[in-house]
Amino acid sequence: MKILIGYAPIPSDKGVPLLSQNRQFQWFSKPTYVYPMVPASAATLLKSLGHDVHWIDGIAEGLSEAEFRRRYAELGADLFLLETKTPVVKPTWRIVDALKDLVPACRVVLCGDHVTALPEESLANCRADWILCGGDYDFSLRGLVDHLERGAPIPAGFWWRSPDGAAQSSGPFDLAKNRLEDLPEIDRELTRWELYSRENGNFRRTPGTYTMAGRDCWWGKCHFCSWTTLYPNWRTRTPEQMLDEIGRLVERQGVKEIFDDSGCFPAGAWLRTFCEGMIARGYHKRVVMGCNMIPGVLTAEQYALMARAGFRFVLFGLESASETTLERIRKCPAAKAIAESMRLAHRAGLRPHVTCMVGYPWETLEEAQATVALTRSLFDKGWIDTLQGTIVIPYPGTPLFAECRANGWLRTEDWDRYDMREPIMKTQIPDAEILALIRGLYTSFLTPRFVLRQILAIRRPADVAFLWKAGLRVLGHLLDFHGQKPRSVQ
Repeated sequence: MKILIGYAPIPSDKGVPLLSQNRQFQWFSKPTYVYPMVPASAATLLKSLGHDVHWIDGIAEGLSEAEFRRRYAELGADLFLLETKTPVVKPTWRIVDALKDLVPACRVVLCGDHVTALPEESLANCRADWILCGGDYDFSLRGLVDHLERGAPIPAGFWWRSPDGAAQSSGPFDLAKNRLEDLPEIDRELTRWELYSRENGNFRRTPGTYTMAGRDCWWGKCHFCSWTTLYPNWRTRTPEQMLDEIGRLVERQGVKEIFDDSGCFPAGAWLRTFCEGMIARGYHKRVVMGCNMIPGVLTAEQYALMARAGFRFVLFGLESASETTLERIRKCPAAKAIAESMRLAHRAGLRPHVTCMVGYPWETLEEAQATVALTRSLFDKGWIDTLQGTIVIPYPGTPLFAECRANGWLRTEDWDRYDMREPIMKTQIPDAEILALIRGLYTSFLTPRFVLRQILAIRRPADVAFLWKAGLRVLGHLLDFHGQKPRSVQ
């Protein structure tokens, strides 16, 4: 079967859509392209089974709509896997219908957290042939192809139309039996890894790329996270598989930095085995590692081991300075120890990055300002290096969305507006103040001590280039939250 996996361009004056490998959607003024790990795994798995697999990412390649459609028509695939998210699902419906007009015989399969939460909605609003629910696009797509080619049973987690047009389902998706150890190592050349290797603010050294040790987070209970919809259970590859892959990325692709985008990197014995393997194989001298981690989980000794193994950039979810908020969003209880975790990680030689959010319905302006103040304090002490500030968005399928519906907190269910350019939940804080708080987060690093430390830390030309790019990205984020004129509530 001829199979296409990729992304159609979504032109907008809002910027570049951060769609792939992303738990929270944003339009970015400064382009950022993140390697789509699970779609890439799906492409690799199907190629390994003998299928004719193609990869076209119209967003990362900067294709026009006309160029993408020309290539789509010339390819004439039998099946197209297309990922979408809440803020671009309506444009995706229009794209699907246009592609069905172009190549009617190509079966279009939609996937992603939004269609997993609301599969019947997309069947009703576009001519997609299949809705794939759950986050294991690789295993699920293999099962669907087996059904289409050989008449095997339709895997659990799919929706489609019956001959009379009624929506049908094969039942709830179940990922428990899908062993990540059984998947082939991702074919980086097939999936155009180089498209995503430079325009990414996570990478101090380039070319960089991504790995994914687990799906997705061993805590997996945060009420705001859209990927809890995709991955309700936790599974990992083996440390040895990860080490083998890293070795090949260094040798074959010349990768200098790797970010592992598991929702939270494995801890405990897995982490120790992996770090000791990085040191034993000498990879810690050849590549820089980064990952996501929950505050309060690791000890000083574990942070030190990570630093010796080549880790530098470690992303922590601060989310809010309010303990009440952390409890309400079901953040891991250990995460309350944010300041101490940043101190320990920094002391070990790591470069902590924190994510913060504002716009919770129950928070007062003073509580939100406390988050900005905490971030500024961590910067001033030198315990964190970078941050990401966002507006809290209640994505369909999350407990936060259900809570908002139950309490009448949603301003709108116009999905176009769930793009983080305005608050979607009714809050105690005026919109202009929320956007100002986000800008305050991005300028919180501008303390004299922090700027001086960054200058003194320059060791090589790559450090200068990184700081220049980081400055441009901060300016881009300030533009992203520059304060659009509020729209009327629907």
